[in-house]
Amino acid sequence: VQLVESGGGLVQPGGSLRLSCAASGSIFSIYGMAWYRQAPGKQRELVAAITSDDNTNYADSVKGRFTISRDNAKNTVYLQMNSLKPEDTADYYCNADILDSGLGTKRPYWGQGTQVTVSS
Repeated sequence: VQLVESGGGLVQPGGSLRLSCAASGSIFSIYGMAWYRQAPGKQRELVAAITSDDNTNYADSVKGRFTISRDNAKNTVYLQMNSLKPEDTADYYCNADILDSGLGTKRPYWGQGTQVTVSS
């Protein structure tokens, strides 16, 4: 099982980006999915999470600006980021709790990260 993120890049303050994270491999079922971020010199923090039945929660710093969603048919989670601020600059990682059909085990998996830079 692997998670692959895409969609990061450089954007000006006030701009938008959409991150995607696709899961592939011997997947039987995907439970909760989430996005985390880690800025230089800081701890990794939860940005947004979504359950298998589409309940969501957000960090206070991104509420009203970011939207998490998922497409279960594509095993993909998205993060729509609007009104971006310089303080949103970080490496963004997706996370998913996956039941591996080959191993028969459920555990969290992480993507490799995608960089988001908000700067003029």
